[in-house]
Amino acid sequence: MNNIKPIPDGHHTLTPYLVVRGAAAALEFYAKAFAATELMRLNAPGGLIAHAEFKIGDSHFMLADENPNCSDISPQALGGTPVKLHLYVTDSDAMFAAAIQAGAAEIMPPTNQFWGDRMGAVTDPFGHKWLIATHIEDVDPNEFQGRMEAFFAAQATD
Repeated sequence: MNNIKPIPDGHHTLTPYLVVRGAAAALEFYAKAFAATELMRLNAPGGLIAHAEFKIGDSHFMLADENPNCSDISPQALGGTPVKLHLYVTDSDAMFAAAIQAGAAEIMPPTNQFWGDRMGAVTDPFGHKWLIATHIEDVDPNEFQGRMEAFFAAQATD
């Protein structure tokens, strides 16, 4: 009988895999900014990282240095990224401040949002966008549409 689990212990169904220029520096940044813990690293020739795994809270991430020969292209090579990583933490203001202190660039300061989160946004030094949130209010799903419409109406008058 096969006792191998199809999803390894500690992993979730979906695991982000980030490609960056400077994976070693990225691992250091994620440790400082988001309290990430490195779990493993496979070094490639020339000082690059072929594959690394780290954990933020209860979520695993994978990471590798940019390698065009393997179709691994960083946001810097692409001129940006349309992908955002959403990070729930117990104190979004503190984590946002830690990310800025570690070298992230502010996109949006932490602000209470209509859907019940306090959320800020940053771009890390490697081109990835992070939404840093703390859930502060349980909103009835029937209220979402009205709250969103009020939000956009208020923005239109600003």
